[in-house]
Amino acid sequence: MQDVATSLKTNAFTKAMIVDDHPLFCDALSMTLRTVTQINEVTTAENLEGALQQIRDGAKPDVIVLDLNLPDVNGLDGLIRMRTAADTTPIVVVSSMADHRMISSAMRAGATGFVPKHSQREIFRSAFDQIQNGGTYVPEGVPLDTDPNRPVTDQEEAIARLSKLTRQQANILQLICDGKLNKQIAFDLSIAETTVKAHVTAIMRKLGVQSRTQAVLLAQEASFASVLRDMS
Repeated sequence: MQDVATSLKTNAFTKAMIVDDHPLFCDALSMTLRTVTQINEVTTAENLEGALQQIRDGAKPDVIVLDLNLPDVNGLDGLIRMRTAADTTPIVVVSSMADHRMISSAMRAGATGFVPKHSQREIFRSAFDQIQNGGTYVPEGVPLDTDPNRPVTDQEEAIARLSKLTRQQANILQLICDGKLNKQIAFDLSIAETTVKAHVTAIMRKLGVQSRTQAVLLAQEASFASVLRDMS
């Protein structure tokens, strides 16, 4: 029993970042998380750029709580940008846009969990218990179809593919979108040209495309340009 308790304590989140442009909701959510989890340190940002800047400045929250409806994002753009910037940090979407299709799309785009914005405290407790122990969370009754052959829109398909890129691959794809050649990319990133070529091959494989032009078109389909700029 002691080993189990120690393990749970080790996995528990203690630091959270809340990204939401409503100060009163930030305060209420902060209080909720402090009450139902072991989180005792909460930072906030009122827009995505502010949150990304905190990460660039070295902030390392155990979990990020993200609203989808922010003033400086469009649809799932903010989630994609945060997913790329935050690396492996769990991202819990807390949003009022909680229809089944949106929840499924958010999970496909890299969210670790989705909690409707006005859920009761016990829902937050259950969600964070599952997520901090390596699981995912969606509201009860939401059919989360993980079938890769499930029909999706072109944008959702592009989002799903782009979310597989590493941070360095995102950097390189941005430079490809800017029209730069491998030699220029190598100079800009201070890496060998052979390394750039290897990354380009991996990028095209992950995106399922055959050329740099197709990779750029896929990025444009997902409105991904701003995502990649955040990674420089």
